[in-house]
Amino acid sequence: MLWGKRSKRDQFERAVRGVFPSVYNTALRMSRNREEAEDLAQETMVRAYEAFERFDGRNLKAWLLRILTNLFINRYRKGQREPEIGTLETDDGPMDVVDDRADPAAELFDGLLGEEVEEALKKLPEEYRAAVLLTDVEGLSYEETADALGVPIGTVRSRLARGRALLRSELLNYAKSRGYL
Repeated sequence: MLWGKRSKRDQFERAVRGVFPSVYNTALRMSRNREEAEDLAQETMVRAYEAFERFDGRNLKAWLLRILTNLFINRYRKGQREPEIGTLETDDGPMDVVDDRADPAAELFDGLLGEEVEEALKKLPEEYRAAVLLTDVEGLSYEETADALGVPIGTVRSRLARGRALLRSELLNYAKSRGYL
């Protein structure tokens, strides 16, 4: 990519400004943890900035989501999803915990899904969850999802079919209890 008169940083910031919310929201849906999502999104931006000269300019969102997905899978495989250790108490007694999340898309997503649906998504193997989230939630095409995951389109279709089938079977009792079936 040619840099012209503007600095690499300026061009990078302009390019990612419009897609960063999607990167963060995808990280939040994958990790289901706000702090981990922030770390994943930030690490995605760092890696993307470092490799920005090699970006071919075709589909920035798919490229960033591929970096994000690879980071998530690597963290998951390395077992870095350790339980948080700590307390919410100080010497003065319990601390107030305030959710200062100002992310309307994440709040909407959380509000639309019941606990059972969130749990069903968490139970999906990471490959299926990533395919379902990128295609069904983020609205990427099969080709864009394939690019983001670094797999053939046929693999995306297979993972979607299996992921959706697992979600369907996992949520059958939930749907019956809510009167959907």
